[in-house]
Parts: sequence; C-alpha cells; structure tokens
Amino acid sequence: MATNPTVQTGSQRWTHFYSALQLAIQRAGHKWTYEDFSECFPLWCDEQPEGAEAVYGTVSRFVESHITTQCNELFATYDVKNNVDKLHEAVTEARARKRRGETGKDVWREDLDPRSAVRARVVPVLEAERDRLKDQLTRMRNQNAELRKTVQAHARERKEMDEKTAEILNFIDEVYAKWKDLPMSDMRNWALIKAEAQNTMTPPS
Repeated sequence: MATNPTVQTGSQRWTHFYSALQLAIQRAGHKWTYEDFSECFPLWCDEQPEGAEAVYGTVSRFVESHITTQCNELFATYDVKNNVDKLHEAVTEARARKRRGETGKDVWREDLDPRSAVRARVVPVLEAERDRLKDQLTRMRNQNAELRKTVQAHARERKEMDEKTAEILNFIDEVYAKWKDLPMSDMRNWALIKAEAQNTMTPPS
C-alpha cells in the first residue's frame, strides 16, 4: 500500500509538478513487484505468505518514504517550490500581458539576441558577486594577518617563559649540587653541639 504524501500547497504549476513526482515515487517504490520478491524468497513466501507480504509492503513503503524525504530535502536546499511558484507567476503574468497586447522593455522581441539579453541581466549580478567576494577576501586576509601577529606574540611569550623556566631549573640544579657537597655529618654534629650548649646555658625555671 502506498503512503499518503504530505500535500504541499502552492501554485498550480507546483501542485501539478509535485503530484507527478509523488506518482513517479510511488511507481518506483512498487516497481519491484511481489512476484519479483517471491522469486527471491520462494520457500519463505510459500511457507509464510502473510509475513512475506508484510515485509514486502514495509520495504516498498520505506523506499517510497526515503525517496520522498530525499526529494523534499533537495527542494528545501534549493528553494525549488518558491522558484517554481515565481516561474508560474511570471508565465501567468506574461500570458495575460500578451492577451492584452501590452509592450515594454522586458517584453521579448524576435530581433533580440538571447546572449545579449542574458549578458545584460547576468553580468551586473556577477560583477556584484565578484566585488562582494573581493571584500570578503580582503577581510579574511586582514583577519589572518591579525591572527598571525597574535600567534607570533604568543610564541614569543612562550619562548621567554621556557627560557626563564630553564634558568630557574638550572639554578635549582646548582643549589642542589652544592648542597650535596656540604659536609652533612659535620653540620649535624655542629647543630647537636649548639643545641646541647643552649640547653646547658638555659637556667631551669
């Protein structure tokens, strides 16, 4: 059984287009018939026909739903519905103006070169886009220059900190080496003698 697609309102041209698309998706989802399915799994379809039919229907609905979802995401990315609606509006307006016999600068003429008309419309747009990209590139280059200065400053600070840390560690190593060379036994004896002498000199309370 085919799934019921979400109805998308819009212009008549879009409605016809989307309906035709849904019909094509439904046909694609059921192009692989149950007979084809049963040829792949004949024993299972013979022994459990209800289960096989249910799985076949699930697969068909999944294919149909998946294609519909992918198409809708693609349409949303490129704003297809809005563009088709604009096309329908332009065509409808052009037909009405033609029936009324109206003329104007934007009315197509047989002596108008298509390439010249396209260039007249497209070149200004491309030039504006070029200028925008140039401005964006300039801003990015300036940002990169500032970022490079910041990184270099941090690198210098890190180098200075590493050098100071190395100096402190070297000083500690020197102090420790000198401390190891001290006559620890004599110092302990001297400290003991001083302590005993101090105790002897201190009168009892």
